[in-house]
Amino acid sequence: MKKHFYAVAALVLLAFTSSQTLAQKTYLHCGTLIDGIGDKAQTEMTVIVSGNQILAVEKGYATPEAGAQVIDLKNKTVLPGFMDMHVHFESETSPNAYAEKLSLNQGTMAFRAGNYAERTLMAGFTTVRDLGGSGINIQLRNAINQGLMRGPRMFVVGKAISGTGGHMDPTNGYNDQLMGDPGPADGVANGVDECRKAVRQQYKNGADLIKIAATGGVLSVAKDGSGPQYSEEEIRAIVETAHDLGMKVAVHAHGAEGMKRAIRAGVTSIEHGTLMDEETMKLMKKNGTWYVPTLTAGKSVADSAKIPNYYPPLVTPKALAIGPQLQGTFAKAYKAGVKIAFGTDAGVFKHGKNAKEFEYMVEAGMPAMEAIKAATLHAAELVGASDKLGSVQKGKLADLIAVDGDPLQDIKTLQQVSFVMKDGKVYKQ
Repeated sequence: MKKHFYAVAALVLLAFTSSQTLAQKTYLHCGTLIDGIGDKAQTEMTVIVSGNQILAVEKGYATPEAGAQVIDLKNKTVLPGFMDMHVHFESETSPNAYAEKLSLNQGTMAFRAGNYAERTLMAGFTTVRDLGGSGINIQLRNAINQGLMRGPRMFVVGKAISGTGGHMDPTNGYNDQLMGDPGPADGVANGVDECRKAVRQQYKNGADLIKIAATGGVLSVAKDGSGPQYSEEEIRAIVETAHDLGMKVAVHAHGAEGMKRAIRAGVTSIEHGTLMDEETMKLMKKNGTWYVPTLTAGKSVADSAKIPNYYPPLVTPKALAIGPQLQGTFAKAYKAGVKIAFGTDAGVFKHGKNAKEFEYMVEAGMPAMEAIKAATLHAAELVGASDKLGSVQKGKLADLIAVDGDPLQDIKTLQQVSFVMKDGKVYKQ
């Protein structure tokens, strides 16, 4: 009887001790705080974190309770963790990228993807949407969620979907013997029935959302970069199926006609949107469609295309024609009142350089605070996680970063992140 009593007492004590440990708080003393909600920065603020949540946000430097940890950020600007709505962790630009599709094994690709993910987190991006790969990206998300790897929170497309010969057809540019006839399991779908099956396959594989190519693209080994590649009926079938399964749809598109078909069909976001016209912008505003501009990708591919033999011959003219137009399109869309969420297409350029996008957004006419909100509050709304992410508020997840200097005066300071906390855990200090 005594043994039973002592065993129970020990368990009660252990439970009590564990609860005390879990309740330990962290006080972040912030010299300047940009909370992602207000239009002005606040000075001398305290953010109190318990576990992985923000417990309180208080004016002044609050006195910590006994046993609490204190992080001194009094000489820094603290912001919500940034959110990049368009990355590709399975790849990174190089003159060998096309050959590597045939030479790299999955293990090597997975290890590299993990490195790119950690690099992105260290740059202050605590959440991303990975918009297409081979399926390794799904496993990377799972490994990060299980604490096996260091990286941002991921919302993942497994394989993106397009028609035969479309931007996402994985065998574009292959010789006849290797090309074959990929189908829905490979992300290639033609006609309504195959489109529905392709969505269901990605759902089965564990994807969080769906991405399709409504038009041609720049970096695919195909000559057309802007023409529509899906009918409105096909896109509508994809959207309806995705919505039935609780998934949003992101759409790669450069040409205006492909965008209009996708918007009318009910997609969630347009990625790139290079050649959108005034009618497209009006449709986006009417339907509440998000725009993810990827300005850094446009700049990067245009620069790389000037290097002899960096891209295959079919790609180079597209990169030179499309890349330089993105920033101008972004400026027009912002002035027109289109909803904008931050996204870079990292992988088309070096991972970890994502914050360069802020500079290009401000350069095109978006105020610095609006650019920051595009990567925090508005990005959280796009992924449907406004209740947990995107701002420094009580009850939100403790995703916090800090930089030296004032990004509202010099947006380039966001490219040098000195502190990163994700889910209440400090990764960089």
